[in-house]
Amino acid sequence: MSPFRAPSESLGVLDAETTAVLVEGMADIAVVVDDQGVVSDIAFGNDDLSSDFNRDWIGQTWLSTVLPESRPNLEALLSEAHRGSVTRWRQVSHPSSRGADIPVQYRALRLTDEGPIVALGRNLRGMAALQQQLVDAQQALERDYWRFRQVETRYRLLFRMVSEAILIIDASTQRVVEANPAAGQLLGDTPTQVIGRPFPEGFNSEGTQAINGLLATVRAAGRAEDVRASLLEGAQEFLVSASLLRQENLSFLLVRLSPLVAEASATALPETKVRYLRAFDQAPDSVVITDAEGRILSANNTFLTLAEIATEQQARGESLDRWLGRPGVDLNVLMANLRQHATVRLFATRLRGEYGSATEVEISAVAVRNGERPYFGFFIRDVGRRLNSEPPVSPEQSKWLDQLTERVGRVPLKELVRESTDTIERLCIEAALRLTGDNRASAAELLGLSRQSLYVKIDRYGIAANQSPETSGRDKPGNS
Repeated sequence: MSPFRAPSESLGVLDAETTAVLVEGMADIAVVVDDQGVVSDIAFGNDDLSSDFNRDWIGQTWLSTVLPESRPNLEALLSEAHRGSVTRWRQVSHPSSRGADIPVQYRALRLTDEGPIVALGRNLRGMAALQQQLVDAQQALERDYWRFRQVETRYRLLFRMVSEAILIIDASTQRVVEANPAAGQLLGDTPTQVIGRPFPEGFNSEGTQAINGLLATVRAAGRAEDVRASLLEGAQEFLVSASLLRQENLSFLLVRLSPLVAEASATALPETKVRYLRAFDQAPDSVVITDAEGRILSANNTFLTLAEIATEQQARGESLDRWLGRPGVDLNVLMANLRQHATVRLFATRLRGEYGSATEVEISAVAVRNGERPYFGFFIRDVGRRLNSEPPVSPEQSKWLDQLTERVGRVPLKELVRESTDTIERLCIEAALRLTGDNRASAAELLGLSRQSLYVKIDRYGIAANQSPETSGRDKPGNS
């Protein structure tokens, strides 16, 4: 501490009032304590701090205003002040009327040999809050660090235990960054020795070209179809797939190598079935295979053309309902009939392309049981060219129209409209039942009616008499 050079000359003009104002302005809290340790006067730098203390200190011992754990520090401060020198800073805590303790740092000086002690205090609540935030941030970082370490450990274990060969490639240099033991075994080396080597390496010219094309496509589009590649030595063939990974400003390629020798021997198809698959893939009608929820597993080129999709990969995993004419209706009707009857024939609807085109189609479908997980095959035929501009009128409809026109002028228009409405409603219900194979639940969904409303209308128009006994019994309201 460096004192004033001439305090009597520079500060000798200060009187008691001026000194009090100076002390109040420079300290958050100023306390005057007599020789017995009793507070004789107190001043606060702001009113907010004054309201935080729960009682008036004047007339109370200063030690009674602090928390029990802070009393040793305050006693040491008073003892040091009694010796007549300026004390060093000591921190104590006062109880607050608002719950949280108030930390204050004091420095004291005895004015004369037998005179009072003046203590100047700094409010440390702001600093304490910052310290608490720092502690909380450090604890959060520590928790995140250990969580990251645990995730990294699980990743390392999974990476080493997986049976498939996996490589992580730097997208810019195409050099191996990481490799699991299975990759080292397949490539005839240890994982440590594989790291840093260019990829692909050790494949024949056709395989190298295919892999380079795969990696280029993945870098540009984010995904690509799997390719086949063979090693330079031996007949070992792999199915190579790749995915793009981004980490901060770097890009990596996750490459998986799956050997095809065991797969080919175990899953080789007879030549006849191979021909079937090729015929389906090149068929002029659309062929789509979906899972039990209607998500596309495979689709041929004709469907991709009608749906205006570039690759089969874009359709996989999507619901077939995305391209059917009545979203939320057509696919539900088809799936309900497939689960009940296993086949659907000539279901008329429209197929919508990605860019707004619409094609009139007929759909036939079949359900194939594969253990507990069935899948569905949809055969979609474009019938737009053979549809007439005007739908054919059935004899029953023609007769009804003739009768309607003959009654014009003899029956009020209001009655004709009511009768026409009833007839049209009956024809729509019959068409929906035909379209859904007499499945009333599906017909109600197709018409936008509740099942109970459809049952009432069927009984009203006597349509139930046209249903087969088996269907009528199955679709009674009590059996649904």
